[in-house]
Formats: sequence, C-alpha cells, structure tokens
Amino acid sequence: MNWKFWKKNKGETKKKKSATREWADAIVFAVIAATLIRTLFIEAYVIPSGSMESSLLIGDYLFVSKVNYGARLPITPVAFPFTHHTMPLLGTKAYWDGIQLPYYRLPGFSDIKKGDIVVFNAPIEADSPYFRPVDKRENIIKRCQGTPGDTLSVIDAQVYINGKPEATAVHGEMAYNVKTDGSQLNSQVVEELHLTDLAYFTDNSGFRVNTTVESAKTLKGYSNIKSVTADISPKGLADTLNPVYPVKYPRYKTTVNFPHYSWNIDNYGPIIIPKKGWTVKLDSLTIPVYGRAIEIYEHNKVKIVGHDIFINDKKADTYTFKMNYYWMMGDNRHNSEDSRFWGFLPEDHVVGKALFTWMSIDSTASFVNKIRWNRLFRGIH
Repeated sequence: MNWKFWKKNKGETKKKKSATREWADAIVFAVIAATLIRTLFIEAYVIPSGSMESSLLIGDYLFVSKVNYGARLPITPVAFPFTHHTMPLLGTKAYWDGIQLPYYRLPGFSDIKKGDIVVFNAPIEADSPYFRPVDKRENIIKRCQGTPGDTLSVIDAQVYINGKPEATAVHGEMAYNVKTDGSQLNSQVVEELHLTDLAYFTDNSGFRVNTTVESAKTLKGYSNIKSVTADISPKGLADTLNPVYPVKYPRYKTTVNFPHYSWNIDNYGPIIIPKKGWTVKLDSLTIPVYGRAIEIYEHNKVKIVGHDIFINDKKADTYTFKMNYYWMMGDNRHNSEDSRFWGFLPEDHVVGKALFTWMSIDSTASFVNKIRWNRLFRGIH
C-alpha cells in the first residue's frame, strides 16, 4: 500500500487559471478589501446641503475617519456592496434587514469632543416612512455642541454648556435682516460675500439673507446699507409652524395637554444630554424629553396610562440610560435640521469624524471655475 498518497506528484503541472477566473478572483478581492477599508478605516462623503455653510460647502468631498471614535461593526451585514440604503437607478432597498447584529464599536483614539464635526446616521429615519436599521439611515453631518451629561441651553442664538458660552464656528452662518436705501445688491457682492437664501422684502426696503458674521460686518460698510441685524427669534415664543424638539414629537405625555415648552431655534432649553448610567426621574416634564430615546433608541416598550408610565409593562418612575448621547447642530444655524428638531443623537448612530476635504465642486459655477482649488486637501475644523 502506498502510504504517501497525500503527497503531490512532482511531475504534475499546476493547472493554469482561465482569464475569466483570474478577473473574478481580482474583483472579489477588490470588493472585500474596499469594504473592509470603508467599514474599519476611512470612507468618502460628499456634502449634500447647506446646513454646515460656510465651514463646509455643498459639493465638498471629504474623508471620514472610522478609527478616531472606533469603527462601528455592521449592524445590517447583508447588503449590496458600495451602496448605502437604496440601489442606484432601481430605487429598491440595498440591504436585507432579516439579520440584525448587536451594536458594537471597536476601541478608538478618542471620544467625541465638543466642536468636532461628525458624520452620523439620521435618527429621524427610525420613524415612518423609512423604518430603516440604524446603520442604513441617511448619513448627515453636523458639529457636536454637547456631550453626555452636559446641560445645554441656547440663548439668543448663543450655545451655553453648563452655564458657559460655547465657542461658535468661525465660518458659521445665520440669518440677517438688512435694510437698504431701496437699491439691490450687485451680483458680484452676493458671490464674494457668499450671501445665500437672499430674499428681498416686498416693500423693497431691504432683504433677508444667510451669511457669516464677517460678511455681515462687511455689508455694514456699503453706502447703500442702512442696518444689518441678526434675525433672532424672541425668547419665550414657540414657533408653532416649525416646532422644535420635544414638541415636534408629542407622543410622550402624562397629561391631556402637552407640557408647554416655549422654545425655538434661537432660545432653547435648558436640557440635560443623557449619559450612559445616568438615572432620570420620569414625570410629566421629563418623559416628553426622554421618552423617544428610551423607546426608539434603547428599544424599550413605553406605555403611558393616565399619569402612570410603564416601561416593558412595568410601572416606572425612573430610567437608567444604556448609551451615551450627543447634541448636534449645523454651523448654518438658521438653515439646519438638527438636534433642536429631532433631539439627542445616540452613540450607535455615529459613523466617524470628518478629517479633510479632498475635492470641492461648485455645480453652479462655469465649467472653468467648477473646482474650488482653495478647498482641496484642506483640514476640517
């Protein structure tokens, strides 16, 4: 009997792979490698809206680091490669949510700090009509204004953390009312000062515009400008047409009428940002603020019967949070759908930290000027 049957015959020649097989192997390897890089290390992202202007502009292409805060492992593992939640052209789901893994994040270099620009999944897509899994919710980008355990307030558009004013983005924008002598601005001035959402008053006495503090100061120096004042919503006056959180989500209440929160985008809070392990007392004032996080983000069954609150069918007067939460706001304060509207950002929604822009394209410019050369390979602050 030949006891060496397992050994290869030295005389045998290795069968050569076909060109098709070699191409297939190369494609599979490239897909796996690219997926691992995008999941664990770094991913490209493009700015789709003006909520971060002028810190970031529409058409800025940037790299997002997954390692700074620790890479989040896939929660919805079965998905079509290089897509997010929707198949291009087809418009169908690019994932199968039949398998959902527990949230787990690898160790990172640091925690999220106030002032960081963060990419994360939109919490509002937990609701109708989307009902998307956490990691398949739309990616959006904002600046962190509050971290777990902070008490946040907004007074006359200035953010305060634990009673102290928080640094405002140098290139951030907000709305201004500009009074003129009746004349309109030169289009070149509009472009140079990056004046957006410009709307002239019906009586031709001026206009409303979004711009930076520096541009507003420059405007004041023009001879046809009479005054430039920040368009700040008055304190104590809720915006019923565009309600902020928690009034925007009135499901959690222990009284017939929802508690009166006279908050708006410029005068908001105070509100405590939940921290992992923090126990909050539940009552008529706190359940509207924290009920959504307890039920939607921490996956509990919340039921309110009269004045009583039940969590997972047990009467509760306190709740201890399982996750850390953050408060995110756009630098373009009057043109940003952010935490003032949808509340706290859970830690499991965090995608990564914005590092630098590698390309910037102005879709409204002429062909020659489409690339914003001064924004290429520029760090994000």
